[in-house]
Amino acid sequence: MKTTASNRDGLPESFLAQFGEHVTGFLSGFDRLRFRATLRPLFQPGGLEIYLSCCKVLIKDFSSFAQKLTDRIKGEAYGLFRKAQRPIQYLRDAQTSKELLAQQLAKDNSIGQGAVVLFACVEPCLSFQIRGDRQAKRLRLVLEHSKCTHLYHYYQHPEFGLMHVRVQTWFPFTVDICLNGRQWLAHQMDQAGIAYRQCDNCFVWVEDFVEAQKLLDRQLQSDWPGLLQKLLILAHPLQEEITGAMRGLSYYWSASQTEFATDIVFDNAQSLQRLYPHFLLHGIRSFQSPDVLRFLGKKVNQSTGKVPANFKGQVTSSLKERPEGVRLRHTVNGNSLKMYDKCGNVLRIEATVIHPQEFKVYRPKEGDPEGPKTWRELRRGVADLHRRAEVSQAANNRYLLALASVTGSNSLHQEAASVCQPALYHTRRYRGLNPLCDSDYALLQAVSQGQFILSGFRNRDLRALLYKPAKDLLQRRRQAAAITRKLTMLRAHGLIRKIPHSHHYQLTPKGRRIITALLAACHADVEQLTKLAA
Repeated sequence: MKTTASNRDGLPESFLAQFGEHVTGFLSGFDRLRFRATLRPLFQPGGLEIYLSCCKVLIKDFSSFAQKLTDRIKGEAYGLFRKAQRPIQYLRDAQTSKELLAQQLAKDNSIGQGAVVLFACVEPCLSFQIRGDRQAKRLRLVLEHSKCTHLYHYYQHPEFGLMHVRVQTWFPFTVDICLNGRQWLAHQMDQAGIAYRQCDNCFVWVEDFVEAQKLLDRQLQSDWPGLLQKLLILAHPLQEEITGAMRGLSYYWSASQTEFATDIVFDNAQSLQRLYPHFLLHGIRSFQSPDVLRFLGKKVNQSTGKVPANFKGQVTSSLKERPEGVRLRHTVNGNSLKMYDKCGNVLRIEATVIHPQEFKVYRPKEGDPEGPKTWRELRRGVADLHRRAEVSQAANNRYLLALASVTGSNSLHQEAASVCQPALYHTRRYRGLNPLCDSDYALLQAVSQGQFILSGFRNRDLRALLYKPAKDLLQRRRQAAAITRKLTMLRAHGLIRKIPHSHHYQLTPKGRRIITALLAACHADVEQLTKLAA
């Protein structure tokens, strides 16, 4: 039996310094992955007309031509599952959890490998319909929102575990494939001989976290087009005939949604249960819109720390109790960061990317692989999937870095008592802080701005936040001198430190912890605190 190894290299140092004694290991990689295969030329203006011309089909005959293909797609799918003696179910309610039904069927029938079930249901989609153009006096093919039958092929895959392929049975025959990186990892660890205990889609214990993380990292190096093409052939045998009718037509693979999770495994449930309420309170009270933007890689105003004026979108935070635990979710334009307590002893931070164009990737122009590289929009295509993992990991780490200031061991009185008392620094006496005083509250809030975490802050940065602009040179000097005295006072209390060979200052771990606690207390709702004290 191997000894348990803790992989700690990928977690923020400040988080480990604060909570590392309770952490046995972590895993960081893809969770749920949704891929989409589309026949892109058909979405171009006149694309379907060109396809029908290649098939020698008139526009007026499109409906009967499409219906024959639809009937054959359904017939092939039904035949495969009847041959495998697996159930075929029509679901009247598209909102029914197909994954839960498939999991139960796989469990009841002890299906370890192969087909599990075929679900058919009518769902919304984009599809082609014939519409009359009265002005031009001709028929046109229009891509519009409609509904059609979709087939969900569920399999216990020998490599990926339980997964499904969703086939749209009407033109343009879009296909979705859903995998789970954690189920995939379980099969990888089985083959590598690494013992583990799994709960839902996370691991509460792993024999060797370091080797398990290497397996997760190996997923990122996959030949995604080749891997997905095999799954497409498995569930959509007519795809070769459909694409072969038109030269250059093939399915294009994109990642329509990715979930990248960092699971931190604590030594026992009690350790996490003691800390998690503090994480939740800190996240919902202290993380404001600029912080959430920064977590997800957006720039904030360096001088004010506020949301940039040119930002177009919405930033939201929500708290919800779910079966697997209490979830805190922050959303920016559809992309999100979530925090869970799962299975008792697992803290999960999860970045979900639906709109990758919000991020950047260093690459050449599409269609010119040998051309000059520059920072361009992150694409949906699987070619940029590795970069999507990088930005998701960075978002998770920024969130954990912000959580590192949470303390669950001492009371606010124990933590803040020292800074509220006078302190001696270089033989001089400096007064204690009073966070309920407007001036001290503003100072603490200014030095804890999110944009100062990495590069620190200068005298002029604090002047811009604490004072109105002064045109008079003497007044500016007085403001600078006042800020210098405030900085010295914060240094006397050990809340900030000077960055060597620069004019910048940074919060110390003690400073971030205490200031976060004091500000959270100042933001707390009086009515809720009264109820808690009752």
